[in-house]
Amino acid sequence: MKRLIAGVVLGVSLTAVAHGAGDPAAGEQKAAVCTSCHGQGGAKPIMGSYPKLSGLGEQYLFNQLTAIKSGDRAVPQMTGLLDAMSDQDLRNLAAYFDSQEMVVNQANPDLVDQGRALFRGGNMASGVPACSGCHNPRGQGNEPGGYPALGGQNAEYIANQLKAYRNGERNGTSNSQIMMDVAAELTDAEIESVASYVSGLN
Repeated sequence: MKRLIAGVVLGVSLTAVAHGAGDPAAGEQKAAVCTSCHGQGGAKPIMGSYPKLSGLGEQYLFNQLTAIKSGDRAVPQMTGLLDAMSDQDLRNLAAYFDSQEMVVNQANPDLVDQGRALFRGGNMASGVPACSGCHNPRGQGNEPGGYPALGGQNAEYIANQLKAYRNGERNGTSNSQIMMDVAAELTDAEIESVASYVSGLN
């Protein structure tokens, strides 16, 4: 499993579109429609089930926006919102949100030890690789590979997404199969602990 994931990460990294092609200033002008759910700068969503968009990584954000617009990734709340936007508009949006600062949450102290162990070392018994292998030991992501920064993200959102991957309900991007394979081996308790841990990871 680890070799497979490492190989795919390398392949995606080598073939990813060069990041930095978006214009943050132009993206800010298009971001007003996003504010009502994700907050100013994408940093403070109105609900914990919505993702923070700030500082996630430009390539990751562009990939997700593209998948949502095409319908490859189903997000009912965003139906039609991106239809009138060009690829350059999406790149600009991605650049804008990536340029914003992530506000870190407070992890549940009771879950920190289990969450840290899983994030940094995985679970050898069940074959779950360390999250840090793709998302960086400090949760800062892997921009060329299109892996998002996780540090500070809402725990509820992360938990929901891991369950969606586990259930085969989230796909549509190049890294989806990796996450589905990983999440398939996670228990509910592991999901809760690692989601809480990364929400407070700085």
